Amino acid sequence: MSDYIISVLLGIVEGLTEFLPVSSTAHLRISEALLHINLTDPYWKMYTVVIQFGAIFALLLVFTARIIQFFRTFPRGERGDRTVWNHPISLTLIAFVITAIPSWLLAKTIGKNLESLRVMALALLIGGIVMWVVDAWNSRSDPGTTEVEHMSLPQAVWIGFCQIFSGVFPGTSRSMSTIAGGQMAGMTRPAALEFSFLVSIPTMIAATGYATLKTVHPSHKDPTETLTPLVMTSHGWIVLAIGLVVSFIVALGVVEWFLQWVRKHGFTAFAVYRILLGIALLAFGAKLAGA
Repeated sequence: MSDYIISVLLGIVEGLTEFLPVSSTAHLRISEALLHINLTDPYWKMYTVVIQFGAIFALLLVFTARIIQFFRTFPRGERGDRTVWNHPISLTLIAFVITAIPSWLLAKTIGKNLESLRVMALALLIGGIVMWVVDAWNSRSDPGTTEVEHMSLPQAVWIGFCQIFSGVFPGTSRSMSTIAGGQMAGMTRPAALEFSFLVSIPTMIAATGYATLKTVHPSHKDPTETLTPLVMTSHGWIVLAIGLVVSFIVALGVVEWFLQWVRKHGFTAFAVYRILLGIALLAFGAKLAGA
């Protein structure tokens, strides 16, 4: 199959799954196995990391006006009842830091889990069950936090801790962790979803940037790192550009659609999909890994 077609397919997968609570990491890993992509090749390792920037740019574009509004009202907030500690910008950064530090310290464990389809399958399955239960409970309760502007510091701290699971256990999904964590902390579906998008911006930029740096400049002190030099050709740049553009366009549509879907239908459909995919991956993962 042509590299250009592969790039289009992976770009679609990345754009479709990055912000849905179904784990883009697991879907990219499954797609790469089905397409027989050599994950020891430094180019494809770099590619699967860098195309995430396309989805990041899409999210930034959708939330540009909202982010500017937050900066304009910092630190007092729209209603003048916020402080430097509980303004949405501060809460986003606090949740990010709580997630980033443990994820950085556990980088080797994360690297091993990224190679395991079984870990991803279990994370998909367990995460789907948790998401289903939490969403059902949230729909029957009366959440007190209806807007991100009304969030508290403890809620942001809790969501930050919940998001650690998505870093350590690929397949959990950053989106699922923050959404379920927000609902457990008393936030409505739309509020939890919006904060999930906001906290994913610094988290994705940092995680993707760090992974890109490690791939392009591997550590010679760590024998588990690939030491083969990455050589970019004109063909490689074109393939990468295709993946970036496709993931950007698809993610742009998905973010807008997802916001509307959640307000009307909730997260049950995504929870069911995760459970079914997790079961299928447990059943056929070994065969897929050897494909």
